[in-house]
Amino acid sequence: MNKTNIMGILLIGAIFMLWMYFNQPSAEEQARMAEKARQEQIDAQASGTDTKAKLTDTAVTPQEKAIIASTIREFGKKDSTGLCVLNAPAAYMTMAPDSVIGGNVTLSDGSKVEMRSILDSNYGNLPKTKAAEACAVLRNALSDVARYRGFASHLAGDSATVRLENSRLALDISNKGALISRAAVKGYQRFDSTQVCPIEPKTDGYGFTLTSASQRFDTRDFYFDIVEQTDSTVTMKLQLGDGSSWGIRYHLAPDSYLVDMQIVQEGMQNVIPASVTTMEFNWDQTMARNEEGRMFEEQNSALYYMTVGGDVENLSETSEKKEEVTQRLKWIGYKNQFFSTIFIPNTNFTGADLNSVPLPDNASYLKRMTTNAEMDYSSTHAMPASFTIFIGPNSYPLLSDLEENITPDENLHLTKLIPLGWSLFRWINTLIVIPVFTLLGKYIASYGVIILILTIFIKLILFPFTYKSYMSQANMRVLAPEIKETNEKYPGQENAMKRQQESMALYSRAGASPMSGCLPLLLQMPILIAMFKFFPSAIELRGQSFLWVADLSAPDYIISLPFSIPFLGDRLSLFCLLMTVTNILYTRINMQSQPGGNSMPGMKWMMYLMPVMFLFFFNNYAAGLSYYYFLSLLITIIQTYIFRQVVNEEKVRATMRENAKKPKKKSGFMARLEEAQRKQQAMLREQEKQRNKRNGANRR
Repeated sequence: MNKTNIMGILLIGAIFMLWMYFNQPSAEEQARMAEKARQEQIDAQASGTDTKAKLTDTAVTPQEKAIIASTIREFGKKDSTGLCVLNAPAAYMTMAPDSVIGGNVTLSDGSKVEMRSILDSNYGNLPKTKAAEACAVLRNALSDVARYRGFASHLAGDSATVRLENSRLALDISNKGALISRAAVKGYQRFDSTQVCPIEPKTDGYGFTLTSASQRFDTRDFYFDIVEQTDSTVTMKLQLGDGSSWGIRYHLAPDSYLVDMQIVQEGMQNVIPASVTTMEFNWDQTMARNEEGRMFEEQNSALYYMTVGGDVENLSETSEKKEEVTQRLKWIGYKNQFFSTIFIPNTNFTGADLNSVPLPDNASYLKRMTTNAEMDYSSTHAMPASFTIFIGPNSYPLLSDLEENITPDENLHLTKLIPLGWSLFRWINTLIVIPVFTLLGKYIASYGVIILILTIFIKLILFPFTYKSYMSQANMRVLAPEIKETNEKYPGQENAMKRQQESMALYSRAGASPMSGCLPLLLQMPILIAMFKFFPSAIELRGQSFLWVADLSAPDYIISLPFSIPFLGDRLSLFCLLMTVTNILYTRINMQSQPGGNSMPGMKWMMYLMPVMFLFFFNNYAAGLSYYYFLSLLITIIQTYIFRQVVNEEKVRATMRENAKKPKKKSGFMARLEEAQRKQQAMLREQEKQRNKRNGANRR
């Protein structure tokens, strides 16, 4: 090998060594790799990859005994007697002042093995497999302690709850995770007569994830110490050693649906590096069913959120939906038809991954919703984050007050949780319907009576337009014979424009307008749609009885069928039936009021078909809504009957004759219409002339 080759090899080696030096992992990366390797080894042992060793290894080495002793000294807690206690998963370890180790480990079958038996390898009559399992449990516990360090002493403990209660809420706060495990809204019951609980232990859980140089800590895994407890406040902490602690404080004010939650900490810079600037908020819920009418409850339950400076959004109510929000968020809420739980941080969420999955085949639950959000964090701040938690009813007056008071500088738009329709319909509800409804609710106990008064109030507002509509129909009936004569005088498609001109001239002379009857209907439609959105969302109707109705917010099923009808079901709502019958009656009266009422048999049966279709549509809706439509139609029929008795068509005819004698100043609309008609006629004549010229030329 010549000198050049040797130099080349040395140069390549030097380059390789330099590359290895500059690309070696950092201290943090090395720690993570080591921890990962340790965890893989633990997982492999737990999964049974080394079954033979697990079944035969019944002895603890001297090195392991030394590790056990140092681990208890470093991470255990001393009591008043000087006994140092380390309660790890499945392993309860103690050390007396004279350094004698005690405690026990818990096997998979629930039996316990004393620590002294393991350390001395003296198991008595215990089977060898049980002895091996005891050693494995102890080693796994030591690995957990090494991984979680100061958090390790909180991995095991005794479950305990603290009750905070006021006139509106009852909260059970668990030391496992320091979270609200159960929240009961007082004064409200589910359809099965149990208490409404937006948060329950078996369906709900939230917590925070903290990140150190080599480990992630989910606060839901740990048992917190209860360090402060009053009638309205509780503080739970993780005591991590060396003056470090991390905890959560809850405060429940009197007569409020709001819970103040504060993250409190000390010396966390010893645990969490200053380079870590975020922590995770994780929230899972399987939303329980509360209402008898499941269909509408499903349609009005969803995951909602509000972006900073933006609007309120929600995931799909009916299908599975995942969404990654990269904007800052003011709040995130899980909203049921009538109840919501909302987390409102003081410093906003920096982003979130949101997910909602419907559970159509589950009789007890509606949806499964998850939130993984990030928020700003500093290990040096005594209170790195705080929240206002709303747990309560979706009442518009209540949410309207809260959304302006929680953060006075920014409207939280919490009322957007209540689906009151698009802007026009929402304005009708918020400016007219809800204020009147709320005012009446202060003085009248029966909401059936309140709906009756509200219906009459709305009818009084619409009365001038209703009267105008009826007078327009009367005018059209009086003019019907003359309109018929005009149609007979100018038959055929070629005279269509002439018939229209003559008819318009007749309307003008008589002072009538075929469009005048449409305006009242157009004005009534937004109100009808607004009420359609209002009644199913009004929590005030929930649980309110009236006549045979047990709950005005649910269907009033009173008739059971021996069979099921598609789109209708096997039960019938009585108020929906009454509404349908009244609608058919109103349709008949209305058709008789029209000029030439029954001249179109096909249209006649179509008009009768619509009320029947409404029966299928409204049968599963709230009884309060069907009751309102029934009252509205009934009052309309009464108004029509009164109008017929009061309005004399002979007088109407005489008035129209007098109007015809008066000189008429054409309105701008009529003038433009006639001008358009003249231009159209001129264009048609010109087209006909050109067509005749072409035909003459072709014949030549």
